[in-house]
Amino acid sequence: MRTTLRLLAATALCAAVPAIARDQAVTAVQTAPALSLERVFASPALTGPAPRGVKLSPDGRWLTLLRNRADDRERYDLWGFDRTSHKWRMLVDSLKLSSGRDLSEAEKMQRERQRIGDLKGIVSYEWAADGKSVLVPVEGDLFLAGLDGTVRKIAGASGDVLNPALGPKGKNLAFLRDRRVWVGPVAGEGTPVAVTPEEASPTVHWGEAEFVAQEEMSRFKGLWWAPDESRIAVERFDEAGVGVVTRAAIGAEGTKTFDQRYPVAGSPNAEVSLWVMSPDGGARVQVDLGPDKDIYLARVDWAPDGKTLYVQRENRAQTVLDMLAVDPATGKGRVLFSEQAPAGGWINLSDDYRFLADGSLIWWSERDGFGHLYHFKDGQWRQLTQGPWVVTGLVGVDQKAGRITFTGTKDDVLAQQVYALDIAKPEKIERLTDLAFVNDATMDAKGQTQVVSRSGDAQPSQSYLADAHGKRLAWIEENKVAGDHPYAPFMASHRPAQFGTVAAADGTLLHWMMIAPVMEPGKTYPVFTYHYGGPHAQVVTKGWQGALAQAIVDKGYIYFAIDNRGSANRGVAFELPIAKAMGSVEVEDQLAGVNYLKTLPFVDPKRISTFGWSYGGYMTIKMLEAHPGTWAAGIAVAPVTRWQLYDTHYTERYLGDPQRDMGVYEKSNALADTAKIADPLLIVHGMADDNVVFENSSAIIAKLQGEAVPFEMMLYPGFTHRISGPTVSRHLYETMFRFLDRNGAGSGK
Repeated sequence: MRTTLRLLAATALCAAVPAIARDQAVTAVQTAPALSLERVFASPALTGPAPRGVKLSPDGRWLTLLRNRADDRERYDLWGFDRTSHKWRMLVDSLKLSSGRDLSEAEKMQRERQRIGDLKGIVSYEWAADGKSVLVPVEGDLFLAGLDGTVRKIAGASGDVLNPALGPKGKNLAFLRDRRVWVGPVAGEGTPVAVTPEEASPTVHWGEAEFVAQEEMSRFKGLWWAPDESRIAVERFDEAGVGVVTRAAIGAEGTKTFDQRYPVAGSPNAEVSLWVMSPDGGARVQVDLGPDKDIYLARVDWAPDGKTLYVQRENRAQTVLDMLAVDPATGKGRVLFSEQAPAGGWINLSDDYRFLADGSLIWWSERDGFGHLYHFKDGQWRQLTQGPWVVTGLVGVDQKAGRITFTGTKDDVLAQQVYALDIAKPEKIERLTDLAFVNDATMDAKGQTQVVSRSGDAQPSQSYLADAHGKRLAWIEENKVAGDHPYAPFMASHRPAQFGTVAAADGTLLHWMMIAPVMEPGKTYPVFTYHYGGPHAQVVTKGWQGALAQAIVDKGYIYFAIDNRGSANRGVAFELPIAKAMGSVEVEDQLAGVNYLKTLPFVDPKRISTFGWSYGGYMTIKMLEAHPGTWAAGIAVAPVTRWQLYDTHYTERYLGDPQRDMGVYEKSNALADTAKIADPLLIVHGMADDNVVFENSSAIIAKLQGEAVPFEMMLYPGFTHRISGPTVSRHLYETMFRFLDRNGAGSGK
């Protein structure tokens, strides 16, 4: 197999140049206006409407979504499509419900961790069980919006309310306030009451997910209703043992400091426990999570019949994941099964599983080296999908028909598709979507109706309603780039993305993507390379690359990206090389990409720059340190420079415990070799970053200054890890391109 890969890589290298060169020498004339950075970040968004939170009502009649406004791309309102009348209408106008009150610090930070910190208006909602109303939180208040146009503010549910959750039967509502869980009736008389104890210590929280669960485990809730609303499972955590980081939020007009409980690698985590209680707080029992208290509460689910509570318990090293079956009446549990990490590897947590009515389970696992689906029934495992590709998501299960719908890379690792199979005959897999697009989907609870979203090279995201077999029933948002679509004026100059592969040092195929301007014969062009480089991300896909990439090309750059080892959707063996070796193999794979670029006759080898954000910023620094003179310049935004400053769950997963593996950390950090940086470097950081804290940049700034290594920097007062906004985004990217021009790596445009 490895020999075959090397032959394929060599073939791809030979074939790539003619394919690109044929496209270049057509004409140098562009008839459409060039895309400016100002226009890229202005409203309306060039991608067109960007609906979020698409859901079907319990009775299937209504399709609802959050739609952003044409005059304010960051503000969302709730819209509904009546499938009987085939008409759209706004169900809730966020401006009419707005109090103008600032969000609480807790909600601001939670939104940052959900990567929606820039959004306004309605960012989430939940259907009532009767399908006649929708629960809508706005700026700390809760509203029940009826389909008849009425909107009722829920009494007693205001003032910095977090994470509202309707009971499955629609009778009760739970939410968080003042670190406690409150429960009240949805309709009728009565106001919510606190059902968890009032704790003396401010470090104790009920019903909330702790920091690392939100930031790294994709778990944003700490409260789970039983199907019949007879019980609630509630997380309690105490972060008294977690170290305090004094985070300075440096603003334009003053500085605020926050004593933030932040579990840096190797330090204590919050102490987490799980409790089951009745909706009034009575009959409270603690779930037995085992003798080891230094564990992660990964996932919590109720069985469909409510008789069992399933808890996923992960060890601190993230090498074992136990599925516990818990008796909710007593809190006693047993290990149903355990998932083991590959040798030298880790467990990748997933939401791609489903408990079925017959007591069996559809489960995603990487136990054979690739992420696939399994059926666990009566203590026995049966593999449903297999092969050198990955299942990227479990979309839905039609239990009556015995049919599973999922997304995966079976046909193309760069173009995810939606598939279906019969549980009884899983060997026959049916593709439900078009290979010309990158596809994703969600389904209703019965697994019978799909909401498919897709994008292509020249097609921003569009979505449609489909039946279980993929037949399109209606467009949700066709988003056709024509007429008055914001991107339509620029389509004539849209440059297509092209794809290929190069071989890593060991022969592993690495996928690249390139967008090139219309080229003049004999002329060479600068290259702007973008990388992320870290785990759980795939940069190179055949979907919509975004207007920003096109604007960079319009400035006269070739836009290039390559996915190095350690990135997602290529299987365990592709991810594993970064284990206890961050900043090594990823750098060498990026080097393979730049070396390939330098073989192309239309590339100026002296004007290849590189840019990355977060892990990508870290990569920029490691790349310049490892190979001086290779890149003409590097841009590092919000870079991690000392992994000891980053949190436990993420960092220890890949690098281990710094108390035992300090040598690994020192080698992976970006500070030891700063004196080797000989190429122009721009460091950018938001001065209120609570994720990659500003100390990461201040540490490398001081180190570079102490070594008399020249560099440039741009700091953004008041901005977090997400430096964005119509004007500040423009400022950021214009700063970057002026930096490249000044240092001989730019296009001059």
